[in-house]
Amino acid sequence: MIPLSDANPARSVPGVNLLLILANISVFVYQHYCAPAGPEALLGRLGFIPYELFHGVDIGPRNLVPAPLTVVTAMFMHGGWLHLLGNMLYLWIFGDNIEDRLGHLRYLVFYTICGLTAAGVHGLVNINSRVPTIGASGAIAGILGAYLLLFPGAKINTLFIIVIFIRIIKVPAFILLGYWILIQILSGFAEYGTPAEGGIAWFAHSGGFICGLVLIILMRRRKGWRRRRTAAPSRSS
Repeated sequence: MIPLSDANPARSVPGVNLLLILANISVFVYQHYCAPAGPEALLGRLGFIPYELFHGVDIGPRNLVPAPLTVVTAMFMHGGWLHLLGNMLYLWIFGDNIEDRLGHLRYLVFYTICGLTAAGVHGLVNINSRVPTIGASGAIAGILGAYLLLFPGAKINTLFIIVIFIRIIKVPAFILLGYWILIQILSGFAEYGTPAEGGIAWFAHSGGFICGLVLIILMRRRKGWRRRRTAAPSRSS
């Protein structure tokens, strides 16, 4: 199931969400087409490597930023076009509604905390891994968790594919996102204990998703406050 759009328009311009998408695309273009030493050279220098963070050792190539900051830089790097486009599709569909509910600054804080938490969970599960981890999916997983809690009944236009059966159907968010997180959890435990040699950071997704569920409860604006603010009379100077 591939989400294409949602029938849940935001009431404000999602400026931060659009800037995040632009930032991810810009970093991707630089990484893959402009970096002097090529895209692979940046993976070990800006990607998040659990071993380096938890053991305090730079295993090389030398990091361009301190190891703790690679948790942030890694959030804006992607391995290929499919990796980038898949993440940006989810961010485009679901991020605007969360920004609308939180407000611009809170949304940026929310996104960042979810991404850091996702990386932390992945690192703790793979504490000795020397494989660079990159991608915005941990932070985006937090957005999905928040969306599931806030808009469980929202209809998602979804591309449904089974062998030769291809059709676009409307799926409630709780089914689509519930299926998504179930796959992350099951896949994570299925691969737990196997050598980490790349692939998908399943536990990062699960950690980000749970973080988003918790954070949205703590950070969302109260409906009454929004109604009072909307109802307040405007003043002219």
